[in-house]
Amino acid sequence: MCPKEQSNTKIEPADAAVRRSVAPVICYPNETLPKPNLKFYRSLRNGAKKTAEVIVPARDAASFTVPAGHFFRITSVEGPQVGDLNLWNAQDLSERFFSGKTRALHGTHVTTGERLWSSLPYLRPMATIVDDTLNWYGIDEYGGSVHDVIGTRCDPYTGNLLAESQYHHCCHSNLTRALADHLEVPLFDAEPHVHDVLNVFMCTGFTRDTGQYFMKASPVRVGDYLEFFAEIDLLGALSACPGGDCSSEHSSDAAACYPLLVEIFAPSQEALKDWCSPPRNAYDRSHGR
Repeated sequence: MCPKEQSNTKIEPADAAVRRSVAPVICYPNETLPKPNLKFYRSLRNGAKKTAEVIVPARDAASFTVPAGHFFRITSVEGPQVGDLNLWNAQDLSERFFSGKTRALHGTHVTTGERLWSSLPYLRPMATIVDDTLNWYGIDEYGGSVHDVIGTRCDPYTGNLLAESQYHHCCHSNLTRALADHLEVPLFDAEPHVHDVLNVFMCTGFTRDTGQYFMKASPVRVGDYLEFFAEIDLLGALSACPGGDCSSEHSSDAAACYPLLVEIFAPSQEALKDWCSPPRNAYDRSHGR
């Protein structure tokens, strides 16, 4: 038997206002998180030399590698453009960027001094943000901010679900192709490794009335960049989103789109001699048994 249709009438309990007025509690107080030594990172960066660059074409993606202890910078080079970033441990693809835990530890958007954390059971810093030319933006009147870890990535499955489309240059497909090409494997083998992203330069938030995820025109301009220190050996893939600056839509050929530049910088070996990658998380993995 089908269940009876439920009434849509909302009946508030007598103590509704009291329940709503309960003060929030931060789920993961982060005062005890290991603090990145930005002064040290900046001293490394001052003496670093550029070793490589990759141009990410508009509406497409490209892969790149960054050795531990090196820097990588993502720059808007021709026009306002957002990018979807995936990161993996270059030696072990099972360790990858964990956007959900990064969000829980730092908040919905990240900037200078905050870190991109890796998946369980590793849970360690993969990369530290050392410079952000958009760190002035803050949180706007709509609740929007820049560089989010709340959105997923535009993908052909959602497009098909909502519009019965078959669009192949959304960020999920772009990242899948880039990873498959890097690994020299079929698309079907690469796709399971593609994961939720850091939305570089994207301006997003949640609506106050419906709680829906929104995007708005990114404040990024030519020359703006986001720069990271690689805490471990990294394999990265970056998609130049087909939404351009995401001012109106994504997964579309209508938006003005531009390439993005990824640059790699290497400090001197002498400067890195006393530095080492953070260890994997020390939880004993006994899980109560």
